[in-house]
Order: sequence, then C-alpha cells, then structure tokens
Amino acid sequence: MRNKVISPIGDDWGELRETLLTPEERMETDIKVALLGEIINARQSNGLTQKELESISGVKQPVIARLERGSTDPQLSTLIKVLAPLGKTLAIVPLDRKAL
Repeated sequence: MRNKVISPIGDDWGELRETLLTPEERMETDIKVALLGEIINARQSNGLTQKELESISGVKQPVIARLERGSTDPQLSTLIKVLAPLGKTLAIVPLDRKAL
C-alpha cells in the first residue's frame, strides 16, 4: 500500500483557490485559462505546430510558446493575430455577476 503524500497546500485546489484569490482574480484566471486552452486546442485541431502558426499569423514562435504557457500577458493585437488564422476571434459578452 502506498503512503499518501500530504501536500503543504492541501489536497483541494478549489478550496485553496477560494482562500488565496479574490473573486475578481478567480474570474481573470478563469478567462485566461479558457482563452489559452482555446488557442492551444484550435492550433492542435488544425494540425499546426507553433512554428507553422508563426508563419501564418506573423507572431514569432517564442511569443506563441509564452502565450500558450501563460507566462505573458499578450497585447490584444497579438491575440487577434494568433486567433484569426485559427478561425477564431474575441467576443465581448456579459459577465455572470453571480460568479463574482
């Protein structure tokens, strides 16, 4: 039988997330994760490498890599350049205020 490893931050990310982040920070994080996931899924669904996306978007591959890792806050123009060749765009939709 394996010994259960006890993490110093606990087992429940949701509980920790609620403790550490404000509602606004949680909303921002959720939006970023959804956007990055959509970009990665769209690129992979189209059978494109980051380098191929570079050639059709004009956004350098290292920038795409940082974007996909979530290690940068890209400019709006960069997002639009990456999304367009993937057949995607950004939309402004009403917020679910109950989530805050």
